[in-house]
Amino acid sequence: MQMLMPEPQIFVERTLALIKPDVVDKEEEIEDCILRSGFLILQKRKLQLSPEQCSNFYADQYGKVFFPNLTAYMSSGPLVAMVLARHCAVSYWKELLGPSNSVRAKRTHPHSLRAIYGTDDLRNALHGSLSISTAEREIQFMFPEVILEPIPAGQRARDYLNLYVKPTLLAGLTALCKEKPADPM
Repeated sequence: MQMLMPEPQIFVERTLALIKPDVVDKEEEIEDCILRSGFLILQKRKLQLSPEQCSNFYADQYGKVFFPNLTAYMSSGPLVAMVLARHCAVSYWKELLGPSNSVRAKRTHPHSLRAIYGTDDLRNALHGSLSISTAEREIQFMFPEVILEPIPAGQRARDYLNLYVKPTLLAGLTALCKEKPADPM
């Protein structure tokens, strides 16, 4: 019986992570947890946002009761913005964060970052993008100099692999078979 090989996939996805003002002093601990969870930190910067910048960043929350408190809190001190990458980065980061309400997170997801570092619904320690499209917008906001290349998927990913990766692999593996080195590594 012939074994079917799965179609090759490109697994890199990016998301934005923010360490909020009240836990910036725990930056090293949080970064260590991020790295141990399989993420790469592609970019990082420490900055302080003005209330106006916070309003623009959280524009989708405008009109909600907590919006003024959110913008005041987020502009109250420095924060750390990071671009994280890994397979399914958005969903894995949301899972690592836990529920947005830290009090609920302590009950339902006690090992999540918000349960460990957050104090309430507003001061929940960390931010994560809700979707891939939100991540792209938020990364562009925090890192305006970054050029975000769209991640190929589906047919575009297969075309890329067929055009660039497979020929290189074929040439390299053919050369390796011809040489038959004692230690191919």
